[in-house]
Amino acid sequence: MKDSGRSKYHHEGAEKTKTGIKARQFVINVDSNSFFFDFSVSLCFRGESPFMLKLASKDYEALRKHGEETYPHECCGVLLGRFDDDGSRIVTSTARCGNTRTDSPQNRYNIDPRELVRIQREGRERGEDIVGFYHSHPDHPARWSPTDFAEAHWIGCSYVITSVDKGKAAITNSFELSGSDESNKQLVDEKIEIG
Repeated sequence: MKDSGRSKYHHEGAEKTKTGIKARQFVINVDSNSFFFDFSVSLCFRGESPFMLKLASKDYEALRKHGEETYPHECCGVLLGRFDDDGSRIVTSTARCGNTRTDSPQNRYNIDPRELVRIQREGRERGEDIVGFYHSHPDHPARWSPTDFAEAHWIGCSYVITSVDKGKAAITNSFELSGSDESNKQLVDEKIEIG
């Protein structure tokens, strides 16, 4: 279990398969409260995934616009959809989230776990899973930071970052969090296919 200050994260009931890990549940413990997320999808090991995120142009533009609207603070949100058989993630909708960081919202973000539970529940009702997350980097490159890496815990999901330069969305990149657990996770560049 990784301790990141106020929160602790871990996967419960993970089982190794031929192509990766099937995590049964993702748990976040925040200030003595536990939030459980069903995450019963196959997670691929590096080398077996094409590192591909597919999303509609409306969703791509929506997450970039969100970054412009919250500038000079970071925006954040959730990517919902499905995991394809080839290992790619297909986004069918996005959910904007409030950045609950008050100490440094211009270069940090946090999604309230209760909001994440609600988004996951509503997505499941529509047949969607959480396939990734997005946030912006105001006046910084669209590359993950050490803080982004430390706070990324959803193995097999995409992490999309948009650089917003002087209030205008510039570059958007995506990274897959690969590995089998916290000890060997890594953020790997992945292609974004816009359709």
